[in-house]
Amino acid sequence: MAQTPPASGSEPTPAPALSQEAPRNVVLASYLLMAAALLLVLWRGLLPGLLCVCLGFLLTRAWVGWLTRLRPGALPPIPPRTAEVAAAALVMLLPLGLLGLGLTHSRTYLIEAPQQYRELLEYMAQTVRELRLKLPADFPLQLPEGAAEVQRVIANYLGAKAGALATTGRAWLAGLLFAYVGLIIGALAAVRQRSTQPGPLARELAQRIQRFGEAFRQIVAAQFWIAAFNSLLTTLFLLFILPYWGIRLPYTPLLISFTFVAGLVPIVGNLVCNAVITIVGLSVSPLAAAACLGFLILIHKAEYVINAKVVGSRTQMGVWELLSVMFVAEAVFGPAGLVAAPLCYAYLKKELAALRLI
Repeated sequence: MAQTPPASGSEPTPAPALSQEAPRNVVLASYLLMAAALLLVLWRGLLPGLLCVCLGFLLTRAWVGWLTRLRPGALPPIPPRTAEVAAAALVMLLPLGLLGLGLTHSRTYLIEAPQQYRELLEYMAQTVRELRLKLPADFPLQLPEGAAEVQRVIANYLGAKAGALATTGRAWLAGLLFAYVGLIIGALAAVRQRSTQPGPLARELAQRIQRFGEAFRQIVAAQFWIAAFNSLLTTLFLLFILPYWGIRLPYTPLLISFTFVAGLVPIVGNLVCNAVITIVGLSVSPLAAAACLGFLILIHKAEYVINAKVVGSRTQMGVWELLSVMFVAEAVFGPAGLVAAPLCYAYLKKELAALRLI
């Protein structure tokens, strides 16, 4: 009896040291694995697949919740497992249905999209070269010295980008394939059978992935609706307002699709989109260019308000932070870094906030 307290009292001393050392190594390993996975995605051009993994996961979870709450008449509620299978099947089969519909009605546009964007860039380059011919007769006299050189630089840049698009047909199809495979992976991950006793590394990785998913939902989902709002207003402007004034821009379907894709990139995408539509408007007339620029500035200001309230309030990211990270990521990883920078930076801030470092 007298030896029992010392024995029990000597046990707890080494136990906490061991229990603290192991989780620290596991947490560090989970951070390293997550960082390596993100770098691999950017390095190997798998960003469309990663984004679609997150999208498929969130869509499947959202539809599972909707199906389980569904009460079709007097029938009993749908069992959870049945709802999961139905939601995953819907996520995996809906893109195929949309693709079949697109090939039926817009086959030329879908297949020849890279070639059409190449023609658009060449058209813009030619417009920039002929800028002095598009302006009023007395306007070129007011241009500063060196404007012609800037004009040539911009035209050559657009021409170089158009030449690069000539070889992107295979990359276009590969990107679509990666995106669809990512959508399938996300749907299957959302309805997977969960382990009752996951290991410590599995738990830490699940926490990393959960925070990354929260960042995706806050950044990309909000930006998706902003891009859709921008595309809707641009569609109304190009298809109804300008034709009402007797002005029709070439490449209108391409400009609408480009507006949506560029709108998925915060801030920079809107600026690029505005420049493209204004240059195309200038190819028609200075009045068309002025109308495009004025209307797009109004849209851009409205999107600033939406960005500040929807994206900024959720992620606590300032505009200067976002621009800095995007430009650095674009310099290191190219266009993929430009797109992934807001998402990865939002995730990084979530991890730092969880560690109470910021």
